[in-house]
Amino acid sequence: MTRDLKALLRSDQVSLGTWTQIAAPELVDLIGLNGFGFTIIDCQHGPFGIETAENLARAADANGIASAVRLADNDPVQIMKALDAGIRHVVIPNLETAAAAQQAIAATQFAPHGLRGACPCCRSGGHFIRNWTEYVAKEEARVGAIALVETAKGVENIEDIVRVPGLTALMCGPFDLSVSMGFEGNWRAPEVNAAVAHMVATAVAAKVPVMMPVFSSDQDEAKSLMDHWRSRGVSTFVIGSDKILIADAFSRWTERLTE
Repeated sequence: MTRDLKALLRSDQVSLGTWTQIAAPELVDLIGLNGFGFTIIDCQHGPFGIETAENLARAADANGIASAVRLADNDPVQIMKALDAGIRHVVIPNLETAAAAQQAIAATQFAPHGLRGACPCCRSGGHFIRNWTEYVAKEEARVGAIALVETAKGVENIEDIVRVPGLTALMCGPFDLSVSMGFEGNWRAPEVNAAVAHMVATAVAAKVPVMMPVFSSDQDEAKSLMDHWRSRGVSTFVIGSDKILIADAFSRWTERLTE
């Protein structure tokens, strides 16, 4: 296990990542070999579970990039399984309240402080933990929960969410938020941008790092969006997804060669 996602999030330097939705370690190889610093393995919208995510995380480790996993829901058992598999950060979708953030964070911590089940034979500890006390201290310092806020209700509660102790980062979800607000996927709508800007400003004021998805497949627009959010304190960006980037490359080749 290599690069530390927490270190990337705390840095003022720009960090680029993407979503992994295709269950192919070779694609994670390509993500790492082509300059991305992290990937988020998508067990919510990707058609796979923790078993596959563990192997995708191995590819991330082999290529020196950080990884996180987006789970399908805020389930302490699934959080435990992801962390035991050596994926150090979990992204919790549709997070709408401080209580939900507290539950997710508790699931990353061992008793007596949290809910995480304890096992000395898991990948996160090298499959056989000989010094449990030392392992717990290191493990709890390096794992964490990222709140994916992507609904109107989540925006309403953002002040309380970012104040929850132990939250690794806030991720904004412009596309889902546009649907929640009635804009049918139009993440460019001014009202959606205003809501995202409010979340960013609130998180930055609370000294919580922000991860910002950049959906546009147009490089100039993507760069403009990054510059926009960079000026507002964001330095970590999730660029498209493996599917978006591959589809864009395919279409550019076919369009050019059939002119």
